[in-house]
Amino acid sequence: MTPWVLSELKKYNAKATFFCIGDNIRKYPDVFSQIISDGHSIGNHTYNHLDGWKTEASAYVYNTLKTEEFLAAKHLSYKLFRPPYGKLSSKQAKLLQKNDYKIIMWDVLSADFDTSISKEKCLQNVLKNIERGSIIIFHDSAKAEKNLRFVLPKVLEFISEKKWNCKAITSD
Repeated sequence: MTPWVLSELKKYNAKATFFCIGDNIRKYPDVFSQIISDGHSIGNHTYNHLDGWKTEASAYVYNTLKTEEFLAAKHLSYKLFRPPYGKLSSKQAKLLQKNDYKIIMWDVLSADFDTSISKEKCLQNVLKNIERGSIIIFHDSAKAEKNLRFVLPKVLEFISEKKWNCKAITSD
């Protein structure tokens, strides 16, 4: 899905932040390189997409730092973090912040990953809630594909018509 997402973003000169799972970076290095070369920003999304509420704090942070070590080996450093499922304990948050991570949540959840909702409902999840400066969550996964292929172009068109800019999040 990611190459298609990158193509759609390019059509609208839109930038995004990709919160990457470390193991997916390992599996798909060419796709990861394309995200970077297209000028998008990267965030850490743990190495194995762990649920913070079901994972002990030190194991959770270790899994996150495993992604960081993988990136460091490529001479890259990204200090943005989004917890999978949006689940994070206060202890995990404090430990990540001690490691200089900026935790990024969202204000608009597309629910593109939910195969029980229609693509039209997914689109409405975004259009009814988006405003200038919103952080919208989309997923470039097989599970989200049906909804994402319908919704993303329409949302990018909506943003373009509003003359808003899609910008990547930075750690600054």
